[in-house]
Amino acid sequence: FLRHGKSTGNTEGRLQGQSEYPLSEIGLQQARQLATYWCNQKRTFDQIITSPLERARQTAEILAEALEVPIETDPIWMERFFGSWEGLTPEEVRQIHSNFDFSDLTQRPGQNGESLLELYARTSQALQSLLNRPAGEYLIVSHGAMLQMTFYTILGLSPLLNFQRLRFQFENTAFSNLSYDPRRQLWLVTGINQTP
Repeated sequence: FLRHGKSTGNTEGRLQGQSEYPLSEIGLQQARQLATYWCNQKRTFDQIITSPLERARQTAEILAEALEVPIETDPIWMERFFGSWEGLTPEEVRQIHSNFDFSDLTQRPGQNGESLLELYARTSQALQSLLNRPAGEYLIVSHGAMLQMTFYTILGLSPLLNFQRLRFQFENTAFSNLSYDPRRQLWLVTGINQTP
């Protein structure tokens, strides 16, 4: 699992959500550095599956070209939808809705956004679709909030019980290595938030 490179929205501190922001120059450099690192490590994948959002897709395309791996887009791996707040900074959100709690699992940002519980449900669907694929080496290129909830799902953690105490941080172009044993229905986590 890989978070996309640094985007122009990251640089500006905006709630990007499902809005389109391209990689910044730093993000392009991060993706190229990771591609070089994995090439030097002789790391390869059977398939890259990416969110269709530009920042994730650009990251995936750079890696796919360098590693000579086929790429596929899947909207289920898109970032959390922030509704009418997309494109705003957290400060601008506080001016609109001063008491909004970003850690509240049921609140919908921007009235029509995706709650954290809805995001958690979507990550369950995303993982099931991944597990329905043939056995292989997959690289999933996604987004910070989506990956955080993916780890809750993989580790069997309920966000209702754990979200206030336990968070997973994913830096831009940081990757996490996991394997799944279908016979034992067991996930093995061998690395989190790694970079070259």
